[in-house]
Amino acid sequence: MKKMIALFLAVLLIASAVPFTAASADSLSYIVSEESLFVHAVSNSSDTEAWQAWQSIHDEDYIEENPDEKYFFLPSSAGTDSVDIYNGYDTAVTVNGVEIASKATEAVPYTADTAYPVSVDGHSYTLTFMHSSAEAAVYINNPDADGNGTDLMTYLNADKERKATATGAIVTPDGKIDNTTIKKIKGRGNTSWDKPKKGYNITYDKKVGIAGMEKNKKYSILPNYQDDSLSRNRILYDLSDAVGMPYASDSRYVDFYVNGYYWGSYQMAEKVEAGSLVTDVDEEAYLNEDGTVKEDFPFIAEVDASAGDGDYYVTTNNLKITIKAPEIDPGAAGYDEVKNYVKTKFSQLYSATAPSADLSAVADVDSVTKIYLINELGKNWDSGVSSLFFTYRQDSDGNYKFYGSPVWDYDNSLGNATGVKGELRNIGVTDYEEYTGWWCQHKGKSNATAKRSTNIMARISQNTQVKAAAPKIWFEKFMPALKHFSGEQYNAKIEKELYTGDEYFALAQATAAMNYKSGWLLNTGSWIADHSSLNKAVYDPETQKMVVDAAATSYAQNYEDMFNYASDWMLSRAAWLSEQYAPDYTPSPILGDVNGDSSADVIDVTLIQRYEAKQLELDADALLRGDVDKDNDVSIIDATFIQRYTAKLNSVEGIGEPI
Repeated sequence: MKKMIALFLAVLLIASAVPFTAASADSLSYIVSEESLFVHAVSNSSDTEAWQAWQSIHDEDYIEENPDEKYFFLPSSAGTDSVDIYNGYDTAVTVNGVEIASKATEAVPYTADTAYPVSVDGHSYTLTFMHSSAEAAVYINNPDADGNGTDLMTYLNADKERKATATGAIVTPDGKIDNTTIKKIKGRGNTSWDKPKKGYNITYDKKVGIAGMEKNKKYSILPNYQDDSLSRNRILYDLSDAVGMPYASDSRYVDFYVNGYYWGSYQMAEKVEAGSLVTDVDEEAYLNEDGTVKEDFPFIAEVDASAGDGDYYVTTNNLKITIKAPEIDPGAAGYDEVKNYVKTKFSQLYSATAPSADLSAVADVDSVTKIYLINELGKNWDSGVSSLFFTYRQDSDGNYKFYGSPVWDYDNSLGNATGVKGELRNIGVTDYEEYTGWWCQHKGKSNATAKRSTNIMARISQNTQVKAAAPKIWFEKFMPALKHFSGEQYNAKIEKELYTGDEYFALAQATAAMNYKSGWLLNTGSWIADHSSLNKAVYDPETQKMVVDAAATSYAQNYEDMFNYASDWMLSRAAWLSEQYAPDYTPSPILGDVNGDSSADVIDVTLIQRYEAKQLELDADALLRGDVDKDNDVSIIDATFIQRYTAKLNSVEGIGEPI
């Protein structure tokens, strides 16, 4: 008989309020009122927070599909061939030949993806172990979120504005456990909040790190429910970092457990906020020492069409602009002054995005062009509508300007969404799901024949300064990063910010398998585009044309193929954009490229050596490119640095890159 998992949790969570007691290094006993089997994230651990119960596959209403088939969805920290299992039943239980006494813990060997028979009080079950590849596991526990015995997820999921405290654990693959208390957890997201797999904002009591991320207090844990690759947000966030956008949100694939229950594979990301992520904005920077509002101050603003009651926002040029920082409560000092200031400044930005306007007077053209290119590359459905952030702060000369960053919310990009058919017909876009065709300039048009759109990203895409900057930024920032991602041209510097596609897949493969096996679907309905086939494309720099495969690649409805589809679509889109930008691109000089053939190699070393020996002359441009240590002198030292670069040894930073 089917039963609601939430009801199971309600009983289990009351049990979790009883403390665990470590009996020995490899044994853990405690009192529970719910009979179940439990597994710990780390063998031989006395930790009491990182336990999970066995569970059955559920549907999207959290109803168990076969209660007799049980799973342990193990985090990456768990042993690959043995785990510690606690028996909460009143009788002994045998798992894979190991008898576990009632209320006792034993190390149990296992083989992943193998179903083991388990008999409890005459009832037969099967138990299958699945092992994750995620970069961390996040456990959050609170069996009484409202003081009336309501478990945490039942309480939070009823209303996005609800919040609660909790205990928990952050566990990394090496078995390290951080038990920092959760100060606040609450729901997050706009349309995504209405989906069954939800996202949350988490605030810890003190700064914590997640698998090598810089320590922060605040994180957003993203469900990526509508993205069958679970990776579109991760890849584009990291790409924004690799191309030099400020305030790129770092993130990790994590397995998410609440009150002993596995909720799926999530993305733990730095939250968009002042201070930790956006370091140039401080929540109190708008105030003078006497409490009055400063004449100028930094802020973070989001274009957010869904802003409404409870949000701190202004409306200008028919856009809703949410003020993310400083976020001021009604009645507090500066509440209205800050709103008026943001409205005035954003109105100036909007005006400056007109085709012939001087955008550079109010904005950093480089970062604004990059955020446009991220949206154009992804054909982001929400482009210029929501989750579009701008940071207003001083530049290096002390002038206040808008910066396009941080990027956020790209699950409806890279060929994922079908879009709204009526809107697409109205604006005359017939190829939205394809990797060809311009997108941003059409978003928000009143009709197909309208010359321009009121959508701010559409306006940015048509600004003369952005159009002039885009080809160089595309070929000299985006394409090297995308070549690294594809594996075509590995770049150690880029690797620090953006992995190769194969590396992302390796990190996500097993956690995705657990996510989809537990009950989440690979295809979430009519909103998701057809991912079954694609005629992939590459860019030929010799002809400056896109070359399309004659035969289509077919993709099965499994995680590997859905990840590959997202990657292939992105790289094919990059080929199309390269063809469009090539006619307007003039390459910048390459540091170390003495002969001007667009690469720094042994030929350039020889030229410098011959120049030093006075066997040839170098013109001014060659001398500029050859001065790799930038000491205004081309010498044998520069040749040595280029030699080390070609040998992939430590060398001067920037060799082989545009000056």
